[in-house]
Amino acid sequence: MATTRTATTNWEGNLLEGKGAVSLDSSGVGTFDVSWPSRAEAANGKTSPEELIAAAHSSCFSMALSHGLAGAGTPPTSVQTKADVTFQPGTGITGIHLTVNAVVPGLDADGFAAAAENAKANCPVSQALAGTTITLTAELIG
Repeated sequence: MATTRTATTNWEGNLLEGKGAVSLDSSGVGTFDVSWPSRAEAANGKTSPEELIAAAHSSCFSMALSHGLAGAGTPPTSVQTKADVTFQPGTGITGIHLTVNAVVPGLDADGFAAAAENAKANCPVSQALAGTTITLTAELIG
């Protein structure tokens, strides 16, 4: 069964001096301010499209990795994924780096690295962002 999730952004003014707010409509968890300075300079308490992409990618990757590990008979105890999305004004998104640390009883480092690479290649958000260079650091802990 397909699902659709919705977010809405209301923007006022031009790019450099304007401001907006993005609401996460499907979940209703909140509305978050956005602006060009929060995107191209310091966040200063506001979000950006890149931070929202990072949130989507880190959560999707964690789910895909957890699913793959469980399917292979080595369910994880925990998975923590950080996504760093790099934005260069005038160029756009220049790369995404995923850093994952996990506790997976019964799995060695090589098996974990292979599972992490598979999750990177196959998580739906990675596939949607296929035009971007995505790199990965995977560490088995515990």
